[in-house]
Amino acid sequence: MDILVNLQAFLATADTAGFSAAARKLNVSTSVVAKRVTQLEARIGTPLFHRSTRQLRLTDAGQRYVHRARGVVTDATDLLSRMGEKGHDLVDHLRIKAPTSLTVARLADAFSVFQTQNPRLKLDIVLIDRPVDPVTEGFDIAIGAFPHSFGGVVDEPLCALKRLLCASPSYLKKHGTPRHPRDLVEHRCLSFLPTGPEWIFDGPRGRISIQVSPLLSSNEGHVLARSAIAGNGIALISHYLVADALRDGALKPVLRDFPIPELWVKAAIPERRRNAAAVQALLALLKTSLAPSL
Repeated sequence: MDILVNLQAFLATADTAGFSAAARKLNVSTSVVAKRVTQLEARIGTPLFHRSTRQLRLTDAGQRYVHRARGVVTDATDLLSRMGEKGHDLVDHLRIKAPTSLTVARLADAFSVFQTQNPRLKLDIVLIDRPVDPVTEGFDIAIGAFPHSFGGVVDEPLCALKRLLCASPSYLKKHGTPRHPRDLVEHRCLSFLPTGPEWIFDGPRGRISIQVSPLLSSNEGHVLARSAIAGNGIALISHYLVADALRDGALKPVLRDFPIPELWVKAAIPERRRNAAAVQALLALLKTSLAPSL
C-alpha cells in the first residue's frame, strides 16, 4: 500500500504543480505529500520533479511515467473497490474530460445527480474543447463530439447533436435573409471556435462547404447564443442552446433547406477502464440524461 499512496501523492502533485495544493487535494499535510514523493523517487532511483522556490515541474522521467502511474492507481483503486463492494455502493475516482458548453447546459446536473447517488465516488471534471486521447492524457472518460478515434480507446455513443443556423428577426430585417449557403460570405457570422470557420451544409446535390469570416468566435456556445439574440449576426450553433429562443421567437432558423450535418456526442474510454463499475454507471446515466438527442 505504501507504493500506492506514494503514486497517489505523485499524481496529485503533478496535477496541482505543488505539494501544498496536492496536500489539500489528498487531505493530508504538505510534509506527508513531500515525504511520499521523496520515497517514490528513492525507490525508482530518479527525481520526478524539478524543485524550485516558485514551482514544481515534472522531469523527463516524471513526464514519461505520469500517465502510466495514473493507470496503475486507477486499476488498483478499481480492484480494491470491487473486493470491498457492499451492495451497489460504488467506490472509485473518475477523471472526466467534458466540453464547456454542454457541461454548463446539461452535464453539470447529470454529474451532480451521479455523485449524489454515489457519495463515495470522487470526480475530477476538466472542461476542454478539443479532441483528447484519454489514454495519453490520463482520463477515464473523455466526452466530446469530435470524430477523432484513438488506439486502445473504446468509443461509446451517447446521443445525436443537432445544429442549425439562426438569427434574430431584427438582424434579418436589417441585413436580409440568405437564400443559399454561399450568401453567408456577405453576412456577419458567429462561429463556434473548436469547429472553425468552415461551415458545411447538406444541399439537394450534396455537401456544400463555405468558408466564413466570423465577426465573433467563441468556444462557449452561450456566448454565441446571446450575441445572436442581440442581433449581432447569424450563428451556427447547437440546437439545445437556442431551443427556448427559437420557441419564443427571439431567434429564427436560417437556410432550413440546407441542414447542418449531425454530430454525435460520444464518450471515449480507455479499454482497461471500459468495464469499471463506476464508468458503466456513469455511461448509463449520461445516456438517459441526454437521450434521445440534444
